[in-house]
Amino acid sequence: MSTPFIRNHQYNIIKKQTDFLLKTLRTVADRRVLETVRYRAAVNVTEAFSSLTGDQQRMLEQISIFETAFDFQKYLSEIEAYLEPYPPITLKQIQKLFPKHKKLKVPDLQSIDFRFVTYLSWVDVATNRLFIIYPFEGRFIGIEGRITPTNKKGYCLFCNRHQELAFFSVKTKPAIASPDNYASIGQYVCMDNHACNQVITDTGPLEKFILSIRK
Repeated sequence: MSTPFIRNHQYNIIKKQTDFLLKTLRTVADRRVLETVRYRAAVNVTEAFSSLTGDQQRMLEQISIFETAFDFQKYLSEIEAYLEPYPPITLKQIQKLFPKHKKLKVPDLQSIDFRFVTYLSWVDVATNRLFIIYPFEGRFIGIEGRITPTNKKGYCLFCNRHQELAFFSVKTKPAIASPDNYASIGQYVCMDNHACNQVITDTGPLEKFILSIRK
């Protein structure tokens, strides 16, 4: 069993369950409560996948047997070998997604560990624009819009963590083409896109937002 099958957001679910289980082990003495929490942790992890082989399920369910922080860290390190990275993407592919930007500033792709990426994004500080690329049904979808810091904390649409937010506003295609006729869709998202990728556990809100723009 060496085929990658764990996507970044699923790995984040596993991390979240290991953290919760470890905290419970450190604070709860009741064995019945611990057994219930162990069982739920294994269920929450396996339910994050639409399908699993027997070997894959048994490997993931091992989360329920560990006792120490070392055990959990070893478990996470071992399953990293099964992470399914973000699909390969080239500079030319990125430029093709944003043809209006002839001098598009793109992050150093060689420096990114794509195993831990759900959506590729970066901010062009000079223009205050956020660029997002998301792989969906075998193709890349690119969106861009103005990013405005809010200087306040709240819940990010993409990862649902409580963090410093920015308002991301994207223009959409109008029903009737006209320079003065356009619509926009805006949402509050994390200022720190890297941290967002590290904790996102559900791609649903992200996909819904992107598809509402590309409908």
